Amino acid sequence: MKSDISGAVRTSSVKAEDLSSSWIWENPLGNKLPHHVKDPQQLNGILPPQIQLKNDHHTPVDGQLDGDRIQHLGKSAIKPVKLLRKKLREERWKQRTAELIRQEKEMDNQMQEAAIERSQNLDTTAKTQYSIWRRDYENPNSDSTLKLMRDQIIMAKVYATIAKAKNDTGLYTSLIKHSRESRDAIGEATTDTELDLSALEHAKAMGHALSVAKDQLFDCLTVARKLRAIIQSTEDNINAMKKKSAFLTQLAAKTVTQPLHCLSLLLATDYYNLQDTQKKDLDKAKVEDPSLYHYAIFSDNVLATSVVVNSTLTHTAEPEKHVFHVVTDKLNFAAMKMWFLANLPPKATVQVENIDDFKWLNSSYCVVLRQLESARMKDYYFKANLSSSLSVGADNLKYRNPKYLSMLNHLRFYLPEVYPKLEKILFLDDDIVVQKDLTPLWSVDMKGMVNGAVETCKESFHRFDKYLNFSNPKIYENFDSNACGWAFGMNMFDLREWRKQDITGIYHHWQNLNEDRTLWKLGSLPPGLITFYNLTFPLQRSWHVLGLGYDPALNKTEIDNAAVVHYNGNYKPWLDLAISKYKSYWSRYLTSDNPYLQHCKIIQ
Repeated sequence: MKSDISGAVRTSSVKAEDLSSSWIWENPLGNKLPHHVKDPQQLNGILPPQIQLKNDHHTPVDGQLDGDRIQHLGKSAIKPVKLLRKKLREERWKQRTAELIRQEKEMDNQMQEAAIERSQNLDTTAKTQYSIWRRDYENPNSDSTLKLMRDQIIMAKVYATIAKAKNDTGLYTSLIKHSRESRDAIGEATTDTELDLSALEHAKAMGHALSVAKDQLFDCLTVARKLRAIIQSTEDNINAMKKKSAFLTQLAAKTVTQPLHCLSLLLATDYYNLQDTQKKDLDKAKVEDPSLYHYAIFSDNVLATSVVVNSTLTHTAEPEKHVFHVVTDKLNFAAMKMWFLANLPPKATVQVENIDDFKWLNSSYCVVLRQLESARMKDYYFKANLSSSLSVGADNLKYRNPKYLSMLNHLRFYLPEVYPKLEKILFLDDDIVVQKDLTPLWSVDMKGMVNGAVETCKESFHRFDKYLNFSNPKIYENFDSNACGWAFGMNMFDLREWRKQDITGIYHHWQNLNEDRTLWKLGSLPPGLITFYNLTFPLQRSWHVLGLGYDPALNKTEIDNAAVVHYNGNYKPWLDLAISKYKSYWSRYLTSDNPYLQHCKIIQ
């Protein structure tokens, strides 16, 4: 309907196809016909004349629609809303699916990156020269079948897990059965020759079972995930075993063995049974004579100290010019004293002192002694409920070694106070063996340096950043992280320069700064590196070869040519843990007919 220019109202008809999609047809009767209407044509008497229905199934004429069209248009009033909702739901489903796929891919990428990083961190450095073409490395005992069976067991575990997840009970049972049989066939074998005779048959049967499992269950992504999970689990187990091994090794290395305990008790008993007249007096003039060769040995191990003294004197031409200053603790003083009374080296002088007799060495003067007596340090060592205690397998177990509680380990920083009359002294650890004459060390011009030592850095190893915390500004502002480290064990100290440059004062300064242990861990080497920074003269490497207490791949020629070999590490030569091929360098200086050693079964 519309009005013309004169205002008269006129009607006109339009075709439905000429209307836009925004037009909505409404059925005034709704979607259902009246119950008395059986045929849509009967609506012609009800509907307005503009929309009369005709029995025509073709395109309707102007204003005419059939019954189906009316019903369709009646429904179309709500159809756009439903379609919109349905479309939105489908879009949300698509977005959610895409998000889950993206997260899954990210997780896979992260796992792959983690696996790559772990493989890159794996230390594959060969300790010695190695070539697969050298006949030295030909293995007469092949283990190819053994490796195959172990790999089969791993894959069987993977497929068994997948089969169980998919409720494939038959395949799961078969894989578990073959895995058990293969493990039983392997037993404790380390080469193919040690395998059970039925091992090859079990390997073939397992191969068939794995082939069936692969045909039914193989999915590259799923298998990769399972293998990564196995690798992660294995690495966790290895790390746990490493912690246990480190703890047990530390325990074994620091526990006094029965023979050593026997030796100390036997010597102490004999010492207290001596008459005063039997306790020989030392020649004090020689003890303080700066023109002689003086050695400092601070130890609570009688046997180890005896080897150091014996091996040193074996290679000297004038033993009467050599003086050994041995300092021990109260517990071992009687045993140490008795040993050198009963086994006094001919012509040489051995002075044995008790560290508790140094009254000047107290907590008011000695910083580290005050720190060792603090409640915080006692908690660090002895409270098992702390996360840093040994009982929970904390890292850096070596820094919680009880030897760091002993002042014998720190007495080396007070040499001028202990020996005020001396000008030079050679410091020796108790786990070294002397193989050559050391007297030329007293003639080395150290260019005004205080400490003469062998440097231990090779390429990037054993530099300052290994021992000190360079994230602390007190460290990185004063020291070079690439500075070369050196070793205690055989050190020539110029006590005149020491006193002149107040080395002990420098040591006290840095020990005070490290009271909270944020600059370095416990031990004597880190403060030694700091105290003697730019004050250490590098000696030739042949003077001091280290590593016999932990590295089984040292060069034998270097060991044989060394003036001093050092058993630094846990595998000390007097322990059953010792590396067998290095033990003879130490044991040759034990006296086989010594009654004390025989009684305590140190030598049998």
